[in-house]
Amino acid sequence: MRNGVYRAYSDYLIEKYGEKVYKLPIKLPLTCPNRDGNISCGGCTFCGEEGGSFENLPDSMSIAAQLKENKDLIRRKYKAEKFIAYFQNFSNTYMGFETFKSAILEALQPDIVEISISTRPDCVRDNYLQFLSDIKYNRGIDITIELGLQTVNYHSLRKINRGHGLAEFIDAVLMAKRYGLRVCTHMILNLPWDDLEDVEEGARILSALGVDEVKLHSLYLMESTLMAAQYANGELQLHSRDEYVKRVIAFLELLDPEIVVQRIIGRAPEKGSVFVNWQESWWKIRDEIIHRMMEENTRQGRRFDYLDGKALKIFNL
Repeated sequence: MRNGVYRAYSDYLIEKYGEKVYKLPIKLPLTCPNRDGNISCGGCTFCGEEGGSFENLPDSMSIAAQLKENKDLIRRKYKAEKFIAYFQNFSNTYMGFETFKSAILEALQPDIVEISISTRPDCVRDNYLQFLSDIKYNRGIDITIELGLQTVNYHSLRKINRGHGLAEFIDAVLMAKRYGLRVCTHMILNLPWDDLEDVEEGARILSALGVDEVKLHSLYLMESTLMAAQYANGELQLHSRDEYVKRVIAFLELLDPEIVVQRIIGRAPEKGSVFVNWQESWWKIRDEIIHRMMEENTRQGRRFDYLDGKALKIFNL
C-alpha cells in the first residue's frame, strides 16, 4: 500500500511486472448511446466534447501510429519498456463487432502487456466479452473493462443523464467476471446530489461485487456542458475541497483492501474548464489525503467488515 494507506495502481503494476508499466491512451472516433439518440441525447451533463480524453492524439491517426508516438515519448522520458493500450474516450464497445475486433487486434504488439477498454455498463455484450476472453487466454495478457458508474445513487444517475441505472452496472460486472476479465470502476465522489452515505455505499457495492480496480474522481465542469450552465445559474452547489477529502478517506476505509486504486483524484486542463479541483494542483490534494490518513492512522479496508455474514459471527452460530 502506498505509504501504508491504500493499494496504489503503480505499486500493483511493479509487483506484477517487476518494473514500471505505462498506460498509452488511444482515441477512436466514437460516441455514446446517450449522446446519439439511441438512449438519450446530450450525453452525461458533466461530459464535454472530448469524452474524457484530454491528452490524446487525434482520432484520425491509426491505432498503431498513436501507440508508436506515445511509446516513443514515454521511452525517452521514463525508459519504460512495457505498456498498457488504453482505449479511453467515450464508449469503446459501442461500435460494430468487426470494427471492435480490428481495433483490439491492431493494439496487440509485443511490448503491450495489457489492454484496458473504457465503456458504459449498458454497452457490454457477450460476443465482445468472449472475443476479449479468447485473447486473454490465448495471448496471455490481462484485459480490463473500465466501467463508468460515477455513483450508486440511481436518482443522481438520472440527474446526470447517464441513461442507465445501478442494475446495468451490476450486470456488466457479473458478465465480465464470467469471462475472466478484470473490472475497473470510475466513481465521482462529490456529485452535488450525493451525500456521505452514497459514497460509503458505493465502496460496499464495489467490494461485494469483487471489482478489481477503482478510479476516484472529483467533479470537474467543462465549458458548454449542462452542468456548467446549472452551476453558473445557481441551480447546484459544489461540495468543498475538505468534504471531498473526507469522502475519499471514508470510501477507502470501506473498500476491500485487495482492490487496486488507480487514482484518488482526477485531473482536467484549465483551458476550457469552469471548475477543476478547487483551482488547486491535483497532486496537492492527493498528498493531503495520504497525509491525513497517515495522521489518523487509517487505511484502505480498515472498516471492511461487512461481508460474508460477519455481523452474525458474534453469536457463534
